[in-house]
Amino acid sequence: MTVNLRAAYAPLLAVAALVGIAAAVLRVPPSWLLVWQGPLLLLLALVARRSPVRPAVAAGTLGVAAVAFWPAPLVWESGSWLEACGAAAFWALPALGAVLVGGHLRRQAGWLRRAVRDARRDQQLELARDLHDFVAHDVSAIVVQAQAARFVAAQDPGQAVRALERIETAGLSALASMDRTVHALQEAAGGPTSPVPGLDRLPELVERFEGGTLDADPEAVRGLSREADTTAYRVAVEALTNVRRHAPGAAVVRVAVRRAGAGMELSVVNSAGRRGAGGLLARRRRGGTGLAGLRGRVEAAGGKLRAGADTGGGWRVCAVFPAEERPLG
Repeated sequence: MTVNLRAAYAPLLAVAALVGIAAAVLRVPPSWLLVWQGPLLLLLALVARRSPVRPAVAAGTLGVAAVAFWPAPLVWESGSWLEACGAAAFWALPALGAVLVGGHLRRQAGWLRRAVRDARRDQQLELARDLHDFVAHDVSAIVVQAQAARFVAAQDPGQAVRALERIETAGLSALASMDRTVHALQEAAGGPTSPVPGLDRLPELVERFEGGTLDADPEAVRGLSREADTTAYRVAVEALTNVRRHAPGAAVVRVAVRRAGAGMELSVVNSAGRRGAGGLLARRRRGGTGLAGLRGRVEAAGGKLRAGADTGGGWRVCAVFPAEERPLG
């Protein structure tokens, strides 16, 4: 059987306070009463720090009264009631100090719990965004290629085989994304970490996207911070995923990485999708929060994100990131 000390502190303080008050009334030797104040002050601090609020208030009030009352009968015998009140007020100060110390520690512990809770929530949101940004992209590719393989299997088995190969590639990429998520969980537990992909993986990403073309300036990404680099890759993944979801018939998707002043601009532009294209994927289309979440990420990396209709009738997503500031000297 285990004892809940947190719940036991307040009753223990109440009993100790009653014993102290009774001892003062019965004229116990002052040296004994003085020694008794030490445990009372310690219990006051513990109750203020750990006990539930209601029992803490009741027991704490009784404890402060016991500490303040013990010299009153002694002073009353040789002085006036005013002197007894002054002695009680003087001894109330250390009792209130013990309560303040315990309350301060209680508040600090509350701040720490809230900080840990907020950190865990932020980590959970981070993992959820990782799953959305990377796994959803690969899963949507699997769905599109599976639909294409089903439609062309009878007329062109070779195309169906190539679609199956692309499904395999997308599946392996989804598994790698899941591995990164697991590594992130291991990192929270003190285990090894796995790096988040950046723009160096952009050619591979665009190559797996049917109809995708890439125009990248290698010099444009050299001045980016690591955070901006990985965020730009997330923007590209989310934009291409949205093309599959909302414009499955788009014939051309152009991805470009260019200089923008001292920084870099990433743009993803798709042509208009064909009506009726997409099959099951088009029927299950629904609005998401991917770009809304990426906007916050881009701004946190110091950049700006724009998304809207393109002049050619399609859709354009553009993210601009500043160059990393480097210290002088």
